[in-house]
Amino acid sequence: MYPLHREREQPIFSTRAHVFQIDPTTKRNWIPASKHAVTVSFFYDANRNVYRIISVGGTKAIINSTVSPNMTFTKTSQKFGQWADSRANTVYGLGFSSEQQLHQFAERFKEIKEAARLAREKSQDKMDMTNPALGVAAPQVSCVAYLLQDLSEDLQSPPMCINGPGEDKLFRSQSADITLSSEKERIKKMLSEGSICEMNLEAELFTLQDSNAKLIAALHEANANVEQWKKQLAAYQEETERLREQVAELESHGGGHGPSDLLKDELTQSLEELEALLKAKDEVLYSVFQEIRILQSKKSNFQELEQERDEAIHRLQELEIRNVELERRVQNAEQTLASSLEDRDRTENEIQRFIEILDVKIFDLNDLRQSLVKLFDK
Repeated sequence: MYPLHREREQPIFSTRAHVFQIDPTTKRNWIPASKHAVTVSFFYDANRNVYRIISVGGTKAIINSTVSPNMTFTKTSQKFGQWADSRANTVYGLGFSSEQQLHQFAERFKEIKEAARLAREKSQDKMDMTNPALGVAAPQVSCVAYLLQDLSEDLQSPPMCINGPGEDKLFRSQSADITLSSEKERIKKMLSEGSICEMNLEAELFTLQDSNAKLIAALHEANANVEQWKKQLAAYQEETERLREQVAELESHGGGHGPSDLLKDELTQSLEELEALLKAKDEVLYSVFQEIRILQSKKSNFQELEQERDEAIHRLQELEIRNVELERRVQNAEQTLASSLEDRDRTENEIQRFIEILDVKIFDLNDLRQSLVKLFDK
C-alpha cells in the first residue's frame, strides 16, 4: 500500500519526533504511538492535489493526516506541539528533541496549510469553469438529435432526444457535491473546535474539583483541632477552679491547724503554671479561630468556583447537544451526497446508453446513404 503512495506522492519536508495520540476515552491523556523517535514527513499527492502528514512505524502507518485549511498546529511547550484531525477523529502530538525542530515543523505546517487552501480554491475555480461547458455542449447535441429526427421520419423511426434533463441533473449533482463538501468541511471544523473546547472545560472542571477537595479537607481538620482544643481548655479551667477552691479553703482554715507554708507555695506554683498554660492555650485557640475565618473566606471563594464549575458543566452539556446536532447534520449531508452521487451515476449511464443508440442510428444512416448512392448510380 505505502509504496504505491510513495510513487505518486513527493516528500516535501521530513523530521524526527516522538508521536502521540490523544486517549479516545478521557480526551485528556496522551498515548505513545511509537516507542522511539520516527520520521514524520509532509507529502504532496499530485494526482489528488492534496497535502498529507505521514509517519510509518515498521509496517504500520501511525500518522496519516490530510492537511486542510482549517487545521491549526499549536505549540503547548518548548518541545511539544499538537493538531486535531477531524477526519481521523483524533488529536496528534509530536515531541521533538529541540525547540528549533519544533519551530521548523510549525513554520512548515503553516506553509503547507496555506498551500492546501490555495489548492482547494484552485480546484473549486476549475470546477466552476468546467460546469458551464456542459450547458454549452447541450445545444450541439440537441441539433444532432433534431437532424436525426428529421432524417428518420422517412424510415418511420421514433424521434430521439438526449439533451436537457439528464445533463441538467448532472450539473446540479456536481454543484450539490461541491456545496455539500464545503458544508461538511465547515461542520467538521465546528466539531473539532467543540472537541478542543470540551477538553479545556474538562481540565478546568478537574482543577475545581481538586481545589474543592483540598479546601474541604482543610476545613474538617481545622474543625477537629478546634473541638480538641475546646475540650482541653474546659479540662484546664475545671482543674484551675478546683485548685483555687483548695487554696481558698486552706487559707480560710489558717493558723496551726492549716497546711504548711510549703504545701501552700506548691499549690500557688501549680496554679500559676496552670494559668500560664491556660493563657498559651487561649492564644493557640485564637490563632485556630483566625485560621477558621480564613478558611471560611476561602469557602466563599470556593462557592464562587463551584458556581463557575456549574456554569462550565452547563456549557459543556450545551456543547454536547450541539455536537450531536452537528453529527446529525453531517450524516444527513453524507446521505444527500450519496444520493446525489447515485443520481449522477444513473444519469451518466443513461447518457452513455443514448450515445450508443445514437451511434447505431448514425451507422444505419450511413448504410442508407450508401444504398441511395448505389441506387442513383444504377
